[in-house]
Amino acid sequence: MGMNQTPAAQRMHISFFGKRNAGKSSVMNAVIGQDLAVVSKQKGTTTDPVSKSMELLPLGPVIMTDTPGIDDKGELGQLRVQKSYQILNKTDGAVLVIDGTKGPSEEDRMLLQRIKEKKIPYLVVLNKIDLLGSEGSLQTPKEKMEAAWGTDFILKENPILVSAVKKTGIFELKERLARFIQTEESGRIVGDLLSPADFVVLVVPIDKAAPKGRLILPQQQTIRDILDSQAAAIVVQEEELEKTLKCLGKKPRMVITDSQVFAKVSALTPEEIPLTSFSILFARYKGNLKTVVEGVTALDRLKDGDHVLISEGCTHHRQCDDIGSVKIPKWIREYTKKDLAVSFTSGTEFPEDVSCYHLIVHCGGCMLNEREMKYRLQRASDQEIPITNYGILIAYMKGILKRSLKVFPELSELLD
Repeated sequence: MGMNQTPAAQRMHISFFGKRNAGKSSVMNAVIGQDLAVVSKQKGTTTDPVSKSMELLPLGPVIMTDTPGIDDKGELGQLRVQKSYQILNKTDGAVLVIDGTKGPSEEDRMLLQRIKEKKIPYLVVLNKIDLLGSEGSLQTPKEKMEAAWGTDFILKENPILVSAVKKTGIFELKERLARFIQTEESGRIVGDLLSPADFVVLVVPIDKAAPKGRLILPQQQTIRDILDSQAAAIVVQEEELEKTLKCLGKKPRMVITDSQVFAKVSALTPEEIPLTSFSILFARYKGNLKTVVEGVTALDRLKDGDHVLISEGCTHHRQCDDIGSVKIPKWIREYTKKDLAVSFTSGTEFPEDVSCYHLIVHCGGCMLNEREMKYRLQRASDQEIPITNYGILIAYMKGILKRSLKVFPELSELLD
């Protein structure tokens, strides 16, 4: 997979924040080496987050996002400020751009406080230093800033001094950016459960919602992880599973299925062959399997009138009989036999306040990065609202979740 094909969910997200006219767009454009974000002397030119995928060595593939000014005014301006703060939820590294001729404002300090609360790695950039270096002056731009607004902030935040116009300090900024995020060794989707030469059978129904001629992202990523383990991936539709298992000549290491055909695949897969789903593997990959397994048991406690939120991470065009908006609400009502209220959100929409819900059912989150997914799980946990995902929910309702968790013995006991 080339750098430009690296999925957004697997890229580091670096976001540029700051007041209107601090030069966020100019600084970001200087870093990526091309004009992308709109630059103007007029305040508030950036009205929506603008993103660009690029490679930042030695960090690797990243997404850089320019955000609206955190001091925007008026009702519309406040919505833009809210958008900037929402971007923090999926930001792996933040860059706060401050106008070096004016110093940090109250808005800058408030945002910095929020960044620290969220434990997001950050850099402070003081822009426009070209306006501070008047000829013949005995003071450096840094000394002028210290004289104007004290040494505390500069000592504490160790800012990078740049001029987006003159490109001064941009190289240092790129160097610091590429190193300031502590990257953890990425986990495996399934590779740690495999040995070289293992067979893995993947059951992939050709879904009407999947783009023609393509597999959906979790399926692609799982196949790649199997191949990286020197194992073999055999991909079939559910109708071909029984015949394939008979023809293989040896027992596969496991069968991995799409959740929508879980019950059918479970019936066709002999008990001695481990069975799990893409959804379960991805919940483990993103570090939230225990949470969503515990959350699904709330299904048995729902009462008439309770409110369920169904949330998707992407905003694909809804097909007829769509899994999130049609199938899952129908299956939940059939399973619980309760009269439930159901709400839906998609994409970046995820409510700040989820306390009115009795259960949240989230998609697998393949289009969300790890930080955004953990933020959503944490929000539910903080408000003591159970949360699960599509695949876990389907397996539980079909009575096959326990079998599907046998590959992770430490988790299957949660259902005892």
